[in-house]
Amino acid sequence: MIANEESLRRLMRLSQTGDKQAYAVLLEQCGRWLGRYFRQKIAADAIDDLVQETLISLHRKRASYDPARPFLPWLAAIARYRWVDRLRQGYRNHAEALEHNDVSEDSHEEVVAARISIDRLLDLIPDAQATAIRCVKIEGLSITETCQRTGQSEALVKVNIHRGLKKLSVLVESE
Repeated sequence: MIANEESLRRLMRLSQTGDKQAYAVLLEQCGRWLGRYFRQKIAADAIDDLVQETLISLHRKRASYDPARPFLPWLAAIARYRWVDRLRQGYRNHAEALEHNDVSEDSHEEVVAARISIDRLLDLIPDAQATAIRCVKIEGLSITETCQRTGQSEALVKVNIHRGLKKLSVLVESE
């Protein structure tokens, strides 16, 4: 069976009604489609992990799929988010490796002082905004991970980050 829009949409509709066999076929077909999708975007040794992460996300988000809408764009959006998360993780790991290699004893004091300054600034804005900024901008968590950690909705996390950064900008400029 070749995965196409209509067959995947039908399998997803059946899966949402509890058809386990249709769900197994859907995951298999989506796994093949995702393998082709990621092959053009990421190193070959990372494809299987990324396909599995995306299938897990599909599993978690399956109730949010609207059968009246096309399936493949919905799946591609999930895949894109997983891919971007993987890229961020790779960049973050690469940056951490560079930091550990380049940090000298003299610069340790500067790092600590900068961290204290950031913490003081974050103490001047509402807790929800500071927490969202710490999670996403400092710790490098995704919006979804931040939602899980804080209990805030995705929209609220984004709004808190935006408003918090705006307030921080005003505070820094006023100094």
